[in-house]
Amino acid sequence: MDDDTALIQTVDFFPPIVDDPYSFGQIAVANALSDVYAMGGRPLTALNIVGFPVALPKDLLGDILVGGSDKAREAGVLIVGGHTVDDEEPKYGLSVTGVVRPGDHVTNAGAKPGDNLVLSKPIGTGVITTAAKQGVAPKDVLDTAVGIMSQLNDAASYAMNEVGAHACVDVTGFGLLGHLRGMTRASGVGASLSFDSIPLIPGASQLAEDGVAPGGTHRNLESLESDVSWDDSITDVQKILLADAQTSGGLLIAVAENKTGALLSALESHGVRTRAVIGTITDQADSPSIRVSKN
Repeated sequence: MDDDTALIQTVDFFPPIVDDPYSFGQIAVANALSDVYAMGGRPLTALNIVGFPVALPKDLLGDILVGGSDKAREAGVLIVGGHTVDDEEPKYGLSVTGVVRPGDHVTNAGAKPGDNLVLSKPIGTGVITTAAKQGVAPKDVLDTAVGIMSQLNDAASYAMNEVGAHACVDVTGFGLLGHLRGMTRASGVGASLSFDSIPLIPGASQLAEDGVAPGGTHRNLESLESDVSWDDSITDVQKILLADAQTSGGLLIAVAENKTGALLSALESHGVRTRAVIGTITDQADSPSIRVSKN
């Protein structure tokens, strides 16, 4: 817009992944805002995007919108309108407008060899929410996942801005490895991950062991075949978890080695509970560009 202000525009919406309509609204809004936070920006306004069956009770839609409104208010975002259509399946999300100072924005294209990779939320939401749909998710496991998905990525973004990062992505539908692949391709680099360093939501591993995983997770894993080199010690279940389709996941930040300690301290000071150094950026840009080892 001028020398000091650039706009960030993003949109995201999806069907319910949990039964509680209020929680669904909160998760959908947290998820939609994450692209702005991943670029180091500040979301300002949003428009509701709603698909809803006319035959369903309208109070369900009201609960969804209240959940979304409360989460937007927590983020300091004004929902200024929106659009609703009749649909066979409920869907909800936002079109978001944010701002960032030109030159201070962070993209997925700036990762450099030697950078450390820092993750700000544990993974496993796809497996857990699929288990919930099948009626096999323990209540405490699902409650933990809902809490994580409802968390904004604002604090992680603030920490990243304070310290300075080379690149960032938010971890959503393509899974941890899929979004890392997007970063490595855009940056012309490779990456090395340590599975033991990657935080998992408690209970996700056992559910994956039981054969629970969404279809999107299996498609993610198939699409990664030529891009990932797996250590022989990595099991099929661990591969599923790394490809698991996430909703409202954390930020994956590429930061210079000499700034990693400062980033971890900044994340802690901003109240970010998960602060995991999970790997490094390498100069191996040719396929397979991502190597996954046990530790």
